[in-house]
Amino acid sequence: MIKIYHNNRCSKSRQGLQILEESGKDFEIIKYLENIPSQEELSKIIELLGIKPVELVRKNEAIWKENYKGKELTDAEIIAAMVKNPKLIERPIIINGDRAVIGRPPEKIITIV
Repeated sequence: MIKIYHNNRCSKSRQGLQILEESGKDFEIIKYLENIPSQEELSKIIELLGIKPVELVRKNEAIWKENYKGKELTDAEIIAAMVKNPKLIERPIIINGDRAVIGRPPEKIITIV
């Protein structure tokens, strides 16, 4: 089943959700600010995305700028920061089987639905 890691306060995430609704396919909404992914789950998502953990970080968030920016962090430390502060996780993330995309721009979602 398709999964969307969603934040309703984010316009790109809402656009991504709309694309999934229009696809007519079944999908699961994961409100990741409420149901925070574990380090293991987030590591698997990053692996599916084929990116480095830092590429999933919202670097303009105050939490990042105040606590992490400019520091030498390991991948595990970056993942731990996202688990501790899920607002740092870029959104939306769409997973379909063994494929995943960050829906920025939202049209990228179409490539895996």
